[in-house]
Amino acid sequence: MEFVADAHEAYNLFLEQHGADTPYKPPPGATGLFPCSPYFPSVAFTTRTLKTFHAIHLRCPRLGKQAFIRSLCDLHTTVPRPYLQTQFTVAYDLFLRTTELIRQRVAKDLGRDGPDWRLKNACPCCLYKVQGEAALDPPFFATVDGNNSLKRFERRDRLVSEDGKTFPGESHESLDDRQPPRDYYLSREVVDQYGKDRLEELLKGFVPDATYDEEADGCGEIWQNMKEAVTAKAWGLYEETGIVAAFCRHSFCLLLCDMVRSGELAKYALAITAHLLEALGAHLLGYDIGCKYAQWAHSHPLVAPLAKEHNFRAIVGAFHGTGHRRACQLSNLPLYFPGAGLETLENCENMFSKSNALSGVTRYASRYHRQQEIVEYFAHADVKDAYANLSSLLVGKYKHALYVLATLPELLKTMELLDIPSRDVFTTWLEEEKEKLKTLSKEPLEETMEMEYWQELVNLEAEEAQVAAFLNSDIVMELAEGASDYEAVSRETRRLETKRRHAVERRDKTLLQVQDLERRLGIDVRWLPETAEWRAAAALVDERCYRRALDDVQGLVISRLLELAKVNMAGTGYKMRKLIAKALQARSKGLKNAITRYNEAAAALGRPLLTWQEVVEYGFLADFDLLRLGREDLRNVPWALPGAREAMDQHFKILQAEVERTRLNTEILRFVTFMPEEERFLVYHERRLEAQGNPARAAQIRAHRMLQGRFSGVHMDQLQKLSKLDGFTGTILPGKGISEERQVPEGFEMESLSDTETLVAAGEADSDSDSDDETDEEDVEGLGDAFENIVRITDE
Repeated sequence: MEFVADAHEAYNLFLEQHGADTPYKPPPGATGLFPCSPYFPSVAFTTRTLKTFHAIHLRCPRLGKQAFIRSLCDLHTTVPRPYLQTQFTVAYDLFLRTTELIRQRVAKDLGRDGPDWRLKNACPCCLYKVQGEAALDPPFFATVDGNNSLKRFERRDRLVSEDGKTFPGESHESLDDRQPPRDYYLSREVVDQYGKDRLEELLKGFVPDATYDEEADGCGEIWQNMKEAVTAKAWGLYEETGIVAAFCRHSFCLLLCDMVRSGELAKYALAITAHLLEALGAHLLGYDIGCKYAQWAHSHPLVAPLAKEHNFRAIVGAFHGTGHRRACQLSNLPLYFPGAGLETLENCENMFSKSNALSGVTRYASRYHRQQEIVEYFAHADVKDAYANLSSLLVGKYKHALYVLATLPELLKTMELLDIPSRDVFTTWLEEEKEKLKTLSKEPLEETMEMEYWQELVNLEAEEAQVAAFLNSDIVMELAEGASDYEAVSRETRRLETKRRHAVERRDKTLLQVQDLERRLGIDVRWLPETAEWRAAAALVDERCYRRALDDVQGLVISRLLELAKVNMAGTGYKMRKLIAKALQARSKGLKNAITRYNEAAAALGRPLLTWQEVVEYGFLADFDLLRLGREDLRNVPWALPGAREAMDQHFKILQAEVERTRLNTEILRFVTFMPEEERFLVYHERRLEAQGNPARAAQIRAHRMLQGRFSGVHMDQLQKLSKLDGFTGTILPGKGISEERQVPEGFEMESLSDTETLVAAGEADSDSDSDDETDEEDVEGLGDAFENIVRITDE
């Protein structure tokens, strides 16, 4: 492999020096091709062919090797043969191994081959610290979630039972211990350390963190990935049932791990969290079960020490949060969480919607090739998508923050109309709502026992009536006389006697329960329907029936919203859309029945009724729990009124917009500092290697520099335009990085201003200008300069 990598470096240097159209003359003994076998190859593929497939496949993951080979056969009017795909796969593996070996050589020359170097430098905006920057709390955001689209079939024998049914037999996959390239993946062995089967052993001598207050654990197990019985289930013939991935808020991939013969178990996210805390320190995690997951992290023996050290916190993404209970939303939605800004923490969903295109080429791949495809895709997406769109993302977020901040006058006008004296009232309302929902979330024990006692009295009354009916001899005799013969009379009598005995046993059992509850409640005189206690307990039962009916409606509306979103999601297959549409039809019938039950319970209490048209028009569920009137009518409290609630939410949006602008100012400063320092560092090592007589390696570093450097002109141009907007409070002037990894020897000078430095200098000139009345000609001239810089960089 070392010789192959040397030859590939020489080939790339030749292309750089002479151009891609110049005929390549390989050195003696070399063929310039990637063969399909190490000795005496008879078939080989050109480097250009493999590079072309690599680039196209990463842009269009649905294009697999088979389609590409058949396209080549069409171009060459050759009959497609099955073995061509196998031969191409061998050559392609060799090509990827060669590029990975060269990448490792470059990393070693740059001093970037240490543990977790890629992870610690994954995102310049999140992780590149600058001297004198504003402290951020939390330091950065991460999101984690599971995706079951990237499943893989395990090759097993198919056995046939005696009744003709097939079932899986032993696995016949060949042993392949190759590890995926780069360091995106956490191994199965590392992940299994956090599994439930090892938990009992780890808990010995472990003392949980008693200081951690799980304030927002108010959702129980309403989500599937909170339920061990569901997530532990293996899915048929699949070996890997999907992936669990973590991304930063700018969509750079941080870590990956496979779900193996299970659903989304807690161990996958716990392994990722432990690695992130150990390598990167404190951060805020977004997870669709963040309210429950934070408690898991602080109670797991391997994660808890790191979670306590870095004050680990997890919340729920803005979209998934709409399916959580209102009490949970108040503590875990980004809108109400201090420091979250306007971040939605839903990057995983966006990335999975694109990476799902890989499923067609990984479903039947080997274990190694599946991981290879996934790693290559996300490594490509980090540079060609996440980094390429970084300035656009920052500008978009900044403009959104300015738009929200511009709504402050409208909020003040609304407050005046609603007679709200100060914005501080909204924080008070939020705390009041938290406390009120907390008290309504659980029924008082005494009331629960009283309702149970009332229900047992109702049951006892009904069962005593049944016993009295059976004890009426006239009924038995009348039935017996109607029989045709003695056997029929005897059989009917025995049947009625058995029913009478069962009725007596049920009555006696209920009577014992009534007597037990009377002792526990201290009731001396049994309640009767005309007593006040009976009527009060009956009202409590009606209230509980109302709340339960409302829960059913809420759950069905949540399912409907999520399914509708999936139907309209790009990339959803035809069969999946048909299945979802059929499920929606069945869900509609169930929803109509649930609304009917709700209206019956609501009518008994004089509560607002629901119509089918109102329910199907729900777009958000944030206010749905306020219909849960509980033991106290909340319809007239200020924070429950629609206009006041909108004002309260707008207040928190403005607060978070201010936090978002502060964070974006820091991220922009980091980014504009990173670009010239990274370029200066790489240029230094290019010249160092050239001076040492290694031009091929210098060419590789130059190509590595241009992976990101080609976007620098576009980035600076967009940030320069952003800096001219009203409301921009940051700077696009570079600072000085804290890390010494990119430091170059003193006295090193670039021969001329680089493209990045040219645009930075243009930004400095614009920042130093105090003239606010520039002419149109000056604007056009500045735009022309920026356009020339972009053209020079992109060569287009």
